[in-house]
Amino acid sequence: MLVTFVIGYILVTLGIGFWYARRVKSSADFVSAGRQLPLILNSFALFALWYGSETIFGASAVFMEEGLLGVIEDPFGAALCLILFSVVFARRLYRMNLFTLGDLFRNKYGRKVEVIASFFMIISFFGYVAAQLVALGLLIHSLMGIGLETSIIASAIIVGTYTVVGGMWAISVTDFLQSVVIILGLGWVTYTLVSEAGGLGLVIESAPAGFYRFIPEAEPLSWIEYFGAWSVIGLGSLASQDVFQRVNAAKSEKSAVLAGYLGGGIYLLFSMFPLIIILSIRKLYPELQVSDTQQSIPEVILLHSSLPVQIFLFGALISAIFSTCSGAILAPASLMAENVIKPLWGNKLSEKRFLIILRISVIVITLTGMMMALGSKNIYELVGESSILGLVSMLIPMTAAIFWQRANALGAISSMILGFIFWLFAEHIFSTSIPALFYGMVGGLIGLFAGNFGSKSINKKIEGEH
Repeated sequence: MLVTFVIGYILVTLGIGFWYARRVKSSADFVSAGRQLPLILNSFALFALWYGSETIFGASAVFMEEGLLGVIEDPFGAALCLILFSVVFARRLYRMNLFTLGDLFRNKYGRKVEVIASFFMIISFFGYVAAQLVALGLLIHSLMGIGLETSIIASAIIVGTYTVVGGMWAISVTDFLQSVVIILGLGWVTYTLVSEAGGLGLVIESAPAGFYRFIPEAEPLSWIEYFGAWSVIGLGSLASQDVFQRVNAAKSEKSAVLAGYLGGGIYLLFSMFPLIIILSIRKLYPELQVSDTQQSIPEVILLHSSLPVQIFLFGALISAIFSTCSGAILAPASLMAENVIKPLWGNKLSEKRFLIILRISVIVITLTGMMMALGSKNIYELVGESSILGLVSMLIPMTAAIFWQRANALGAISSMILGFIFWLFAEHIFSTSIPALFYGMVGGLIGLFAGNFGSKSINKKIEGEH
C-alpha cells in the first residue's frame, strides 16, 4: 500500500509538470515564470527552496548527535539568508530586470567576467543537487529495498524528467501543493510521535544537559566557529541563482521583498518539525541503533508506525525533496544556457532553440549531480560544501556590482580567484582552527580592492565590450 502510494504520488507530480509545460512559451516562462508569480506561490517557492534533504535528513541527524548548536547552519542560517536577501538585495535586483545573476556580472563587468562568475555559480550547485538525489535515493532504498546506488540513478531520472518538462511554472505550482503536503504530513507525524512519547514537555526534557545551548562557550575560537556556521548558508547562498531566480519570479517588486520575509519565517517554523520528530524517536526508542543516522526517521517510521503515519511522512519527504531538487537543477541550468552557451552563438538564438538548450542544460546538470551523489552520500557535507563555494567566490563581487560604482572587472576576477584559493589552502592544505571560509572572504576582499586599484589597461582588456 505504501509503495503504491509513493509511486502514485510521483506520477501525479510528473503529470503536473507535463500539464504546466503548456504555459512555457518562452525562455522567460521556463526560467522565471514570466515574472507573474503571486505572493503566496512565491513565498512557498522560497520556503520549499531548501526544505529538503538537509532539513529533514541531514539536520535531524546532526541535531540528534550534537544538539541545537549543531544545526545553526541549517535551519537557522538558511532562514537568515532568505531574510537578508530581502533586506539587502531583492529590491535592487528586481528593478534590474535580469534573466540570471550572470547577467548582473555581464552588465557591470563585461562578458569575460560573466563567464567566469557563471562557472563558479554553476559548480557550486553540483553538491546541492547531489544531496537531494542522495535523499531521494535513501527514500526509495528504504521503501522498496532497491540498492542505494540504483535508487539514486532512478531518482535522477525522475527529477530530471520533472524539471526538464515544466520549468519554473511547474516548479512553483507544485512547490505550493507540495508545501501543503509537507506541513500536513510532518505536522501529523510530529503530533503522533509526541503523543506516543508522553507529550512535548517530556520529549524536550528527555534530551541531555546542554542539548539546547544556542550560543557557544566563552572561548573566542568557539564564537568564530559559531559565526562560521551562521555564514555557510546565511551568507554563502546570498549570491545564489536559485534564491535570485525564485525572488525574481515575483509579480511585483513589493511581492519579491515580502516573499523573502514570509519564506524565511515559514521555513524556520516548520524546520522545527524534523527536530521534534527525532527527539521523540530518541525518547521512544533509546536503544535504537541505525547504521546511518540520516535514515533514522524513515527506518523508525517504517518499523514502528501505522500505515497512515507512514503515508503522511513519506508523502511529506518526497514533496520536500522534489521541490528542492527541481529548483536546484533549474538554477545552474539557466546559468549554463544563458551565460555560457548562448554567447557562443552571438546571442542570436531563436526562442525555440534557446528553450532546447535550456532543457539540455537541465539534463547535463542532473547527470553531473547524479555522479557526485554516487561518490559521496553525506547530505549535510554536500550541502555545506556547495554553499561555501558561493560565499568565498561570489558574494563579494556580486555585492560590489550592486553597491560600488567604482568596482571593475579586474577586481571582480581577482576577488573570485583569490577567495577560492585562500579557502582551498585553508581547507585542504594548511591546518587551521579558524573556519576556512573566513580566509576565503579575506582573500575575496583583498582581490577586489587590489584589482580595483590595479592596472587600468588590464582592466580594459578584461571588460572588452559591454
